[in-house]
Amino acid sequence: MHPIVLIVFLPLLAALVAGLGGRVIGKLAAKVITTGALFLSCALSWPIFLSFVMGGGEAQVVPVLDWIRSGDLVVDWALRVDTLTAVMLVVVTTVSSLVHLYSWGYMEEDPSQPRFFAYLSLFTFAMLMLVTADSLVQMFFGWEGVGLASYLLIGFWYHKPSANAAALKAFVVNRVGDFGFSLGIFGTFLVFGTVSIPAILAAAPSMAGATIGFAGMRVDVMTLLCVLLFIGAMGKSAQLGLHTWLPDAMEGPTPVSALIHAATMVTAGVFMVCRLSPMFVTSDTAMMLVTYVGAATAIFAATVATVQNDIKRVVAYSTCSQLGYMFFAAGSGAFGASMFHLFTHAFFKALLFLGAGSVIHAMHHEQDMRYYGGLRKQIPLTFWAMVAGTLAITGVGIMGVFGFAGFYSKDSILESAFASGTTAGGVAFFLGALAALLTSFYSWRLIFLTFFGTARWAGSEHIQHATHHVHEDAGEVTSDLDSAQDHGHATVEGTAGYHPHESPVSMLIPLGLLAFGAVFAGFAFEHVFVSPEGGEFWRGSLAFSEQLAHAAHEVPLWVKLTPLAVMLAGLAIAYRNYIARPGAPAAFVAQFSGLHNFLMHKWYFDELYDVIFVRPAMALGRFFWKRGDEQTIDRFGPHGAAVAVGFGNRLTARLQSGFVYSYALVMLLGLIAATSWVLWWAA
Repeated sequence: MHPIVLIVFLPLLAALVAGLGGRVIGKLAAKVITTGALFLSCALSWPIFLSFVMGGGEAQVVPVLDWIRSGDLVVDWALRVDTLTAVMLVVVTTVSSLVHLYSWGYMEEDPSQPRFFAYLSLFTFAMLMLVTADSLVQMFFGWEGVGLASYLLIGFWYHKPSANAAALKAFVVNRVGDFGFSLGIFGTFLVFGTVSIPAILAAAPSMAGATIGFAGMRVDVMTLLCVLLFIGAMGKSAQLGLHTWLPDAMEGPTPVSALIHAATMVTAGVFMVCRLSPMFVTSDTAMMLVTYVGAATAIFAATVATVQNDIKRVVAYSTCSQLGYMFFAAGSGAFGASMFHLFTHAFFKALLFLGAGSVIHAMHHEQDMRYYGGLRKQIPLTFWAMVAGTLAITGVGIMGVFGFAGFYSKDSILESAFASGTTAGGVAFFLGALAALLTSFYSWRLIFLTFFGTARWAGSEHIQHATHHVHEDAGEVTSDLDSAQDHGHATVEGTAGYHPHESPVSMLIPLGLLAFGAVFAGFAFEHVFVSPEGGEFWRGSLAFSEQLAHAAHEVPLWVKLTPLAVMLAGLAIAYRNYIARPGAPAAFVAQFSGLHNFLMHKWYFDELYDVIFVRPAMALGRFFWKRGDEQTIDRFGPHGAAVAVGFGNRLTARLQSGFVYSYALVMLLGLIAATSWVLWWAA
């Protein structure tokens, strides 16, 4: 049996066992089975990836079964293994296996652990199906699978109305993107007569410049197909316009956030664009659209992240911004750099999410950073892990010596955008540089608010609840909490008797391994992903431009130094506002309250969509409900029939006098009427 079959189907088998038999085998067995299956898949994935890195890997297609035969539509279920797939295999299985292990500690008190671990494994299986797809239909199966699993995981705590609303929002918004994706698949089959990805990519160059009728116009075939497919990518990867579901997805447990944002669902759109890159490069318009949308998303999400107070939402908007980087890299033609950033991002973003979960675990589920402070001595291992992730995402490094993961991948994206020589690439470079400055600011802001300064724990309702619970159990009465609240702060030693604690080993081991990846992943693999010789590594699995790779390595020195300069500027601003002059943020908000409100309301996208889509849809639904259903269908249908029956019943009841002679009279009249009718027709 080929290893790829085990890699893909072990998580499905584990999900079925844990999900259907969880009550029988118990939570420990469910956790062991699902986590063990993922670690085995991970162990089988790394040799495949390293074989391509070393130059010995060969692209293969492993048939599984015949799936669909309908006229010209022929779909075989097969698993494709090439360089692009190998990269995604290690990203998905590594992060997912570590998230499974992390969840042992984080979800220890949850009564529904078998269901949770089953959902995690199902999510991983769907993503593995997506990245190994050999046809667009099979890719769509995995595409919808991760959408379903995300709905289940975001709404895992279904007793919370906010979690249910967030799950529905993610599901509905993704349906919009998926509709575009499905139209793109239909159009691709119409044009190429097949849904086989290799066949489509081989024929794509010959369709450049061809036109097709659409909406009463003649439009470029490849532009139309790529735009429709990209709409699907915008939904799954939360690009500007279809991004509104992503921050609300934080309602799910923190391990879910790490899995969705680092390795699975949100990277599906980037993977799809890179997989179909030979199609996209045939349309300059489509490439320009991808570039502008990605650049706009990068700057939008970065601005919103600067004002967020929820630690998970800061990291969530950071994910949205980093996905924008990946897309404008792809739109600039640097598909290798896009995948390189996807690869490094998986390590440091999973690290930041799980680190945030460790902080939340230590702070009794408090997520507001305004109630943190002074935690670096209380949870030192989590602190250093978060610092490693921050150094990676902000791109700290010394050119020609060493850098953290983001130093290599983000710099490659900015250099490639500049080297592309297009107007869109130039705009993306400058917006990307500004987003990098904001990334540095909000990332270090998170570190300073969480781990430095005086402890502000006493203002937290979660900490109050925990402290009162401890005091009640001990039979103590203390006024420390009230005193701390009156002063608005507390010291580490006197925070209402509450002492944050480091996370258990099952949570710290994943943090350590991900920190290792955040430190060394960029340094170790830059030469294969984005060097001018990268074509030997990718081997046609995506459209790799050696000319652009050479140009990116030869950009002016100021371009190479720009990411370092903006990183230092962001760090300096964060240090000034949250360490040197803690009162500066409040003064800024007071002076620029309009800008602050604009960012706090996330550019008013939710409010705008509420006015344009939600309220009209609700009004239309209410109209059909009240006027159509109740006052028309029900009135003249079941309710009308019921009224008629009641009226008839009351009428006939009057004939029920109880006297025999009355009934005899009726029978006689009926007999006369029947006889008259027969005689009439007989005549």
